[in-house]
Amino acid sequence: MTDTDYTPELATAARVKELAMGLWVSAMMMTAVQLRLPDEIDDKPVEAAELAARLDLHPEAVARLLRALAAHGVFAEPAEDRFAHTELSRVLREDHPHSVRYQVLWTVAPWTWRAWPHLEEAVRTGERVFPRLYGKEFFAYLAEDAPRSAEVFNRAMTQSSTFTSAMVAEALDMTGVRVVVDIGGGRGHLLRTVLERYPWLSGVLYDLPSVVASADPALRPGGELADRTRVVAGSCLDGVPPGDLYILKNLLEWDDERTVTTLRNVAAALRSGGRAVLVQNLVDDSPEPKVTTGMDLLLLLNVGGRKHTRRQLTRLLSEAGLEITDIRPTASSLFLIEVARRAPAAGA
Repeated sequence: MTDTDYTPELATAARVKELAMGLWVSAMMMTAVQLRLPDEIDDKPVEAAELAARLDLHPEAVARLLRALAAHGVFAEPAEDRFAHTELSRVLREDHPHSVRYQVLWTVAPWTWRAWPHLEEAVRTGERVFPRLYGKEFFAYLAEDAPRSAEVFNRAMTQSSTFTSAMVAEALDMTGVRVVVDIGGGRGHLLRTVLERYPWLSGVLYDLPSVVASADPALRPGGELADRTRVVAGSCLDGVPPGDLYILKNLLEWDDERTVTTLRNVAAALRSGGRAVLVQNLVDDSPEPKVTTGMDLLLLLNVGGRKHTRRQLTRLLSEAGLEITDIRPTASSLFLIEVARRAPAAGA
């Protein structure tokens, strides 16, 4: 078939088939990353047979896998059965300064393969499917039954934070702030970045016990920032520690009830003054709409949550007694959304 034979109708059908094959591409990427094929390719093209020998794999199958990924721009095949890196494949290396290895592994974690086929049920009911499939809530499952998935999740969150923490820290207004509290701060990469940038600050890392148990060594006793840091285990659904500035980065992604509960706890803490900053994506302003809307559906499946539009977020904040005072973009897909306690209505 020549180029002139390939009609617009055929191109349209091919594109639709490519989209439907997305699951296959996920499996290809997961396999390549798990086998560490990206880590075995350096700056020069390498034979598939050589890669197979290093990793004890089947030579022809390695070539077929890399060729399939090369069709999507992940790797290149400059000569038959010889493969080289592209921009897309290079960031799959664990030693790349902007590695997405663990973000990819999290996207294709084992539990997701069981959850996605039930999207129709979630769309019909508007309810999460994870508890029915696994017999418990998502984060309880990670903590109790899936330590490897939990470790991948934590590493993925750290990788994601590594991309954006400096941008967020740069954009924060620290006027009048002495104590910053990172609510749901994971292992503390963002808090560490903030404390390093603003040496007069003290910080509180606040997250679940299973998470803060592996907090950044710099924040723990003996670390270089330990004298300015408290690591506190707890749940934002029960309350939040005292502070001058509260940071909630990509935290408000569960169902509306738990989101409002968290925001009310923040509002209660703001009674004595202070500010809160939500650091998150907005569906209607995202520079990464495919990623943001895909994550929105994943959150529906596992925790009954969502990514928010401005309107949705404004409504939830209002229910919690809060209001948006400022929204600022960062040099990433994240926005800084400053919130404060809503002023009482006139005459109230």
